[in-house]
Amino acid sequence: MKNTTEQIKSPTAQKWEGRWEQFTGKIKSMWGQVTDNELKEAQGDFERVVGIIKERTGETREEIERRLNT
Repeated sequence: MKNTTEQIKSPTAQKWEGRWEQFTGKIKSMWGQVTDNELKEAQGDFERVVGIIKERTGETREEIERRLNT
């Protein structure tokens, strides 16, 4: 039985889980304003990276995920 407090991961988060090196490369190429230090601090946390991109760009989560899926 699932824990009701467990957060359900989006399909995009599931896609990138375990492929952090590729993911960070794509992030840096698409959003150059995200720094290596921020990505290092996120340490594999997809949600945290999305939050950083939202802060830097003002894009919505949906926009960010759409761009990551292309």
